[in-house]
Amino acid sequence: MNRSLLRTTGAATAVYGIAVALRPELLARPSGLAGPGGVAPEVAASLRPLGLRDAACGAAMALAPDDRSLRTATLLRIVADFGDAALLSRTLPTARHRRAALAVSVGWGALSVAGLLWGERGRCGRLNRRRAPDW
Repeated sequence: MNRSLLRTTGAATAVYGIAVALRPELLARPSGLAGPGGVAPEVAASLRPLGLRDAACGAAMALAPDDRSLRTATLLRIVADFGDAALLSRTLPTARHRRAALAVSVGWGALSVAGLLWGERGRCGRLNRRRAPDW
């Protein structure tokens, strides 16, 4: 596990999540959910909880006190990212926005997967064949 990559990813996610919770247009505009007059109140109300979810998951990754907690927080982050990819890539208004959401969501999820699989020095971790991983 690459703790520094996971903690950095978590911190970046937390900062972005707080920013989206405060200013939903940061997610609405690139997602095609903002109109010419800005972000509709109901769209903003729907995006703020996503920002808070990202802030909470990211903070859990950044502040996890031990490896087991860091793995758990990272797995939550991965599920959220791949869930976003599955849902947003089907539901956003245009194909361009759907492709962008898919790329961004899968990219962040893949970064977290890489952090779990690769060690601090860039080596792929090996599972002990005698016992299951303690995630």
